[in-house]
Amino acid sequence: MKTVFINTPLGFTEIQGDENGISKIHVMNEDVEISTKIPKELKEAVLQLQDYFDGKRTTFTFPLNPSGTDFQKKVWNELLHIPFGKTCSYLELSKKLGDVKAIRAVASANGKNPLWIVVPCHRVIGTDGSLTGYAGGLWRKKWLLEHENPVKQETLF
Repeated sequence: MKTVFINTPLGFTEIQGDENGISKIHVMNEDVEISTKIPKELKEAVLQLQDYFDGKRTTFTFPLNPSGTDFQKKVWNELLHIPFGKTCSYLELSKKLGDVKAIRAVASANGKNPLWIVVPCHRVIGTDGSLTGYAGGLWRKKWLLEHENPVKQETLF
């Protein structure tokens, strides 16, 4: 497993993966030493994340290889269908997965998403539109949603 550390506007980020794909992207709350060499297996992920933060990318195309239960993977796969700049409630997500009663399990799987930003768990909000739970901190969730859907100021004249 290869690992690289990059700096993003939201903090230092760890990326792990191998020839089978990226298995982990995690924002950290502590300082780390930025990697000076990027393994070839992680290079595309690093470039695409930089493009995302620069406002040049709305989708990711590098291979993913997260570890999790079948149910977690099912939830994470559904998250990939939430369009850039849009949100979905936990209830809507549960309905799309076929079981409205599974809302707590869906929320739990969402919180265990190992692929920060790429599998967009930050796009899942409360039914009332509130920013609820986010492993990276609600301030990061707010930043990501604003980054993906900035309010455009119209001119009056």
